[in-house]
Amino acid sequence: MNKVEISKVKEAASRLSDVASLTPLTLNFNKTKEFDAKIYFKREDLQQVRSYKIRGAYNKITSLSEDELVNGVVCASAGNHAQGVAYACYKKKIKGVIFMPTPTPKQKIEQVKMFGGEFIEIILTGDTFDDAYNESIIFCEKNKMCFIPPFDDMKVIEGQATVGLELLEQSSEPIDYIFLPVGGGGLISGVSSVFKQLSPETKIIGVEPEGAPSMTKALEAGKPVRLEEINKFIDGASVQKVGALNFEICKDKIDQMTTVPEGKVCQSILDLYNKDAVVVEPAGALSVAVLDQFSEEIKGKNVVCIISGSNNDITRTEEIKELALLHAGLKHYFIIRFPQRAGALKEFITEVLGPEDDITHFEYSKKHNRNQGPAVIGIELKHADSLEGLKQRMIDRKFFGEYLNNKPDLFQYLV
Repeated sequence: MNKVEISKVKEAASRLSDVASLTPLTLNFNKTKEFDAKIYFKREDLQQVRSYKIRGAYNKITSLSEDELVNGVVCASAGNHAQGVAYACYKKKIKGVIFMPTPTPKQKIEQVKMFGGEFIEIILTGDTFDDAYNESIIFCEKNKMCFIPPFDDMKVIEGQATVGLELLEQSSEPIDYIFLPVGGGGLISGVSSVFKQLSPETKIIGVEPEGAPSMTKALEAGKPVRLEEINKFIDGASVQKVGALNFEICKDKIDQMTTVPEGKVCQSILDLYNKDAVVVEPAGALSVAVLDQFSEEIKGKNVVCIISGSNNDITRTEEIKELALLHAGLKHYFIIRFPQRAGALKEFITEVLGPEDDITHFEYSKKHNRNQGPAVIGIELKHADSLEGLKQRMIDRKFFGEYLNNKPDLFQYLV
């Protein structure tokens, strides 16, 4: 049966009462003013494990019998589900083995260790969630342990659905729009089911990374499809294939799916930190980054954005800033061909760069017996519309070699 029952969601809420926090629903002043709408944040980033994932993980584990738990549990996760399972293992005093992709940020790995303590073991394997998942299934069957899915399971979905129940209890006004991040589909399956039964007028908008549109492609195809390649930057929402159960639940409940470029998400991360002192991970910013796509539609409406998690690694800050600048058209990389003569660099700085342009990256090695020497240069602009003038000055003075931003293979190799 592919229906999320409200009675089961209420049972899940009861199980979670001593574990999951009742996270606040807060009006965000900056976004409310920017979009001329009441923009509320549901702060799941303030959970004990800093994401909503504790809800589904704990609900699933506590629904199992002692016989099912005797050998322990196994899960696969890019981070947040792992923390939920680890914390549940600690609370229930059961063994847990957690498979995570090798590129998982160190901060998330350390958090999993902290929440699970001596009750959990971490195995890093593969490049993506799907790689880790495949290995975890083999391990689970071999060791006769119980698998705790990250999203494709009814008990997990019922746990995530408690977010929807809380929202309806917390909101004093009807909710016109709700924006939810989508990875495997567990959160949107649960929340959309609750809203379609208790608040059917609310529009459900799912938001995916532009580089991993798994649910979007599934809805287009009429079934879950595996994406051959995905951008793994937004690790908490980057999966190659949505859950089959989640798809069946969602296909007639989501009003619209949309995607957001990774660079736009990065800009939202920086804005939330600088303007609101809210720390979010990339997946946690999806529901906010998408708002400008709906600026006219949501005007004057009551809007809720699910802030799904805050497990961000501070070492990613420079990468986040870089991607935000690239998306905004303020950071540009070039191969510059410098004449091999004294004063060439000075000429480039004084005659080519604009007064507000800043060199942020420079790699150059002098080559003897050549008329020109190539350099890779990164330039940060004050205004995006300054780019064409900069390019033309490079061409006029015979410095221009290659523009790298639109050559992804060369860009990743050189920068």
